[in-house]
Amino acid sequence: MNRGELGAALRALWLASGKEAKTVTLGVSDDVKAQYLDAARAAATETTAWRLVRRLGVHKAQQQTRALESRMRRLQLSQPALVPGLLQTPEYIRAVLTRHDLSGDTLTRTAAARLARQQVLHDETKSLNFVITENVLRWRIVSPSRMAEQLDRLISLSRLPHISLRIVPFSVEQHDIANHAFVIRDARVVTVETVHAELVVTDPRDVAQYVDKFDGFSSVAVLGDDMRRMIESVRDDFLRGHRGPL
Repeated sequence: MNRGELGAALRALWLASGKEAKTVTLGVSDDVKAQYLDAARAAATETTAWRLVRRLGVHKAQQQTRALESRMRRLQLSQPALVPGLLQTPEYIRAVLTRHDLSGDTLTRTAAARLARQQVLHDETKSLNFVITENVLRWRIVSPSRMAEQLDRLISLSRLPHISLRIVPFSVEQHDIANHAFVIRDARVVTVETVHAELVVTDPRDVAQYVDKFDGFSSVAVLGDDMRRMIESVRDDFLRGHRGPL
């Protein structure tokens, strides 16, 4: 039985039994059990290439994400490169989307869908937790004045009681590597953004690794007034360096 057949058999047996994979494999050889559990783990990771997302409609993907966010209770998001989408200004959103070779109409619909997702920021029943690196504050993809506006938005949102924003500063020794952005929803599902694809992870063992990674970054990040002073300092750098039109 090849890996694909094993994965298909696993899903069918799992659904039929209503039991967890470890229970289903009782009484079989260690070799078969290892294959079975590997297939279970593989089946719990779904990969969707960005080219397929673009073909199906990026704005539809944003709408699907909004539906997920409406149902979740807790979000933990780590982002080493860009301001998280939920926290972006309209100008920043468009700047990000223009780098994905979207047509004018698709870009407009996707930007609108991303802005609509931000309604979740005002739902105080949710716990929204963001950890970004200092690099995010300085990575300039819009004009200096627009970057200053974006940073002001981060400061404003950070004051909401159900939103936690932390920043990992350059000055702190790091014991982990911020490889890529990832989002954890309710400590059960992780979405990982890579260069070529989006991964959705549901295996509890893998989810736990991302939770540990998020907690590690959180432990060395600054928050509260110290965090806001850091953002204000970078914002002021942008304003001092601003030359020319907006």
